[in-house]
Amino acid sequence: MNRRLFLLAASALAALSFSTLSHAADELRVMVHSSFALPKPLKADFEKQAGIKLAIIKGGDAGEMLNKLILTRANQVADVVFGIDNTLEAKARATGILEGALTPVDYGFVTINFDKTAIAQSGLALPTTLQDLTLPAYKGALVVPNPATSSTGYAFLLATIAGLGEEPAFQWWGQMRANGLKVTKGWSQAYYTDFTRGGGTHPLVVSYATSPAAEVFYAKEKRTQAPTGSLTLKGGVFKQVEGVALLKGGGQRVAAAKFIDFMRSGPVQQALQTEMWMYPVQPGTPRAPVLQHAAEPAHFESLPAQTIADQGAQWVARWTQVVLK
Repeated sequence: MNRRLFLLAASALAALSFSTLSHAADELRVMVHSSFALPKPLKADFEKQAGIKLAIIKGGDAGEMLNKLILTRANQVADVVFGIDNTLEAKARATGILEGALTPVDYGFVTINFDKTAIAQSGLALPTTLQDLTLPAYKGALVVPNPATSSTGYAFLLATIAGLGEEPAFQWWGQMRANGLKVTKGWSQAYYTDFTRGGGTHPLVVSYATSPAAEVFYAKEKRTQAPTGSLTLKGGVFKQVEGVALLKGGGQRVAAAKFIDFMRSGPVQQALQTEMWMYPVQPGTPRAPVLQHAAEPAHFESLPAQTIADQGAQWVARWTQVVLK
């Protein structure tokens, strides 16, 4: 869970370290983003059925992961990749690292979460539009991950552009800067440090529609209600779809194809709901009971993959000028 201007030098160094990994003949190398997680028994079942060992390579945030794959495409470090999403697919195809289709596995929604207790104590009403957040009453209320370094932040930037239009979106971002917007490098810092649920001072945070369910799932005490909620504001919700694909130049094609089927199998589709906190793409997959606290947004934004590929870097550069310079 959860895509942008990449730190090329750091990524290049990391990619070099990946290239030194030994490639055993009896293993399938799978590149994944840092949020990838599945129960060990499921992975063991796959290894037994496919007759091969899984070598899971974590490549960082999804955008960082893609950049590493691009940098090593002449001597590919993995056979299959999981975690490229609809904000990155066109870029991946343009650089020629994929072989065949990107097969959807799961989906989720980037949106604004709120701390119920903090909002109640502040006396604030929940915003009903993004524009509300530019009012003095919400000064310093929102923390967002930087879209240049965070896939979550990038998806939220795309949501504002898709929902408001490009010029109004950047006007809004300028107003938010003037109203005390907090920017962090990544989602983890935003949620676990600056959000009031993590001990910070910001009662609103860009996160995921499933985050309230995760709060219930991981709570030390039994909860019947989530301590957080998510908002559905026009221009404030973006649908991400993650997929799995063969990598050009990779090996183990038979096992890699089996892994793609494995990621869409019933057990995996059920497990990913409370392991990676995404929704399953396979129709009819039973929902984890805790996802009753994570209703899917009725309205969300999306953009064509090619539009994102063509304009995404320019938008991130403009965002940096408007919000950080």
